[in-house]
Amino acid sequence: MTDRPVWQEMGLTDAEYQMILEIMGRTPNHLELGMFAVMWSEHCGYKNSRPVLKLFPTTGPQVIQGPGENAGVVDIGDNQALVFKIESHNHPSAIEPYQGAATGVGGIVRDIFTMGARPIALLDSLRFGPLEDERVRHLFAGVVSGIGGYGNCLGIPTVGGEVYFEECYRGNPLVNAMCVGLLDRDDIALAVAGEVGSPLMVVGARTGRDGIHGATFASEELSDESQEKRPSVQVGDPFMEKLLIEACLELIREDLVFGMQDLGAAGLTSSAAEMASKDGRGVEIDVSLVPRREKGMTPYEVMLSESQERMLICPRPGSEQRIREIFDRWGLDATVIGQVTGDGWFRVKEAGVVVGEVPVQALTTQCPVYHRPAEEPPYYRQLQQFEPGTLPPPGDCAEVLRRLLASPNIASKEWVYSQYDHQVMINTVVLPGAGDAALLRVKGTPKAIALSTDCNGRMVYLDPFRGGMMAVCEAARNIACTGARPLALTNCLNFGNPEKPHIFWQFRRAVEGMAAAAARLGTPVVSGNVSFYNETKGEAVYPTPVVGMVGLLEDIGTRVGMGFRQAGDAIVLVGGARGEIGGSEYLARWYGLVAGEVPEVDLDREKALIQLLQVLASRRLISSAHDVADGGLAVALAEAAIVGGLGFSARLDPAGQRPDFVLFSEAPGRAVVSVSPLCLGEVLALAEAHELEAVVLGQVGGDRLQLEVGGVSASLQLEEAAAIWKGAIRWAMS
Repeated sequence: MTDRPVWQEMGLTDAEYQMILEIMGRTPNHLELGMFAVMWSEHCGYKNSRPVLKLFPTTGPQVIQGPGENAGVVDIGDNQALVFKIESHNHPSAIEPYQGAATGVGGIVRDIFTMGARPIALLDSLRFGPLEDERVRHLFAGVVSGIGGYGNCLGIPTVGGEVYFEECYRGNPLVNAMCVGLLDRDDIALAVAGEVGSPLMVVGARTGRDGIHGATFASEELSDESQEKRPSVQVGDPFMEKLLIEACLELIREDLVFGMQDLGAAGLTSSAAEMASKDGRGVEIDVSLVPRREKGMTPYEVMLSESQERMLICPRPGSEQRIREIFDRWGLDATVIGQVTGDGWFRVKEAGVVVGEVPVQALTTQCPVYHRPAEEPPYYRQLQQFEPGTLPPPGDCAEVLRRLLASPNIASKEWVYSQYDHQVMINTVVLPGAGDAALLRVKGTPKAIALSTDCNGRMVYLDPFRGGMMAVCEAARNIACTGARPLALTNCLNFGNPEKPHIFWQFRRAVEGMAAAAARLGTPVVSGNVSFYNETKGEAVYPTPVVGMVGLLEDIGTRVGMGFRQAGDAIVLVGGARGEIGGSEYLARWYGLVAGEVPEVDLDREKALIQLLQVLASRRLISSAHDVADGGLAVALAEAAIVGGLGFSARLDPAGQRPDFVLFSEAPGRAVVSVSPLCLGEVLALAEAHELEAVVLGQVGGDRLQLEVGGVSASLQLEEAAAIWKGAIRWAMS
């Protein structure tokens, strides 16, 4: 038991409780206070992040729907559009990894089909502690199994993602799930309430006690007491969600609803308040009408439950019976539980008796907004000023390359994606591990869509502004390496406690960097999620603003993979040799250091490279393309060789730069392409026209990886390199 006031137990501050007293003009009852607590949580209210999020560019000719709805929508031509969003399920996954990850997938899928789109792809972005830790392996295995178990059962392919392992995520893993859907523009559905007097229906699964106060649980730091909050983790049923998808899409095809909203964080309270708030409406709900799977549930439990596979819909006049028929055919409940009102109040009844009344706008627009102080952390300058040049050069760069290929951050993620069905729907044309981004055909057209998730939290930690730019740029480069044009992005901003000035400084600077890159590259932010309080016992994770990006390839026949394809092809480094080594995997794995100045990001050069890669692909001038990122040039070449099953010999003589730094620098704005000798002159001329340096490194062929930089060589048998890269995570998990 605790002596804390009930509002503090619910996650409200004393000042916020005083605001509620002023709004209500009286003391709220337990239900009303709970409704305020979940809606004013960071997870629902964005009270610490809203002012900063306004920095993002959110419009463009391709944008049909930006932030403010369940998901963003972008045009891909032919009256078709993509609907997409990424969200976190970090804290639930730390407590119950399988269900935490599974229900994270379920929630993001509902955000997509509630917009009227059929979900066609899933991606993920995961962070864990070191794999040497038995608990970390347990969490990792549970999360991967949960993602696969739910997505596979839904029949939605999981086509891409990323995984990093760092000490800072040991107690607080990050589990971000992205879903992409496809629809005709005419079928877009929004989460709005209908006319005054319109009924409200809850459809799908019955309501239980799981997930109560999940929104507030996600808005506090993890601690030793967090295990006691296991009831806050929802339990998912993917087979029921599959039925719900089909039933809801049928409603939209028949134009039976004004609006539809997922019952996610804060359950009925959030979904009803958000729908009503957009049109200045009120709502009236009778909890005794809500179908339940548990006896004796109180109004508080019904209104705050986050039970999965449920939707709130506002039917068009006279369509209730048709809706019941559709849901009955799919074996699901569809029940009228209330109505839209015109008085602006959220009124909760039980068997006709009012048990709670709150102004709708008090729960939404009147949520407090905080302008937190931001202070540069004391470690920042010290880490920036570290001089890597004082480190002794390695005696054997081949051994460095072995160690990098064995790093779980770089090694093949086959252990992960082999547990996912990535070919269901038979749209996937570039499989996981074969390209820098996933590529899916758009049936009935020559088009394909490219999808990627990216972020290097270590770089953001060392320099939030440059690191934020790098996350956006790498996602766009990965899209362009397939030949596609980057369109727009969604983001999941994972940070520590924003009430700490240095954490809020990280957040603001990262958003500033991301906004600058998104604006310059023409990839607006159309949806997203903020996940604060990712801390364990006061220690925060790296700032990890994950970018999920979508792109469009007009002709699927021009697609490009990352693996070398033809012996005798020339290998070209576009973007030039660079030796900035700060924040690299090389420093972390070889020297045990997380330090140094993060490489400079030149947004004009990034844009030129992205445009060049599209031109080279569209003219069928290149055989492969792979961006230079984690592990640097040496790893980029090695991965292209391993994936393609062809060795290479390459040589580079950078003037005035340390050879090992050139080999392993993760400086952005670069890519490695392989080119037929017949096309080499045209490729070099196009690079020059785009004002990009292009260096011929060598050629594809043989059974060795042979790389020489400034007289320093790294040479491995292709078979050995492939065994290390493909086996590292599998060995660690076995």
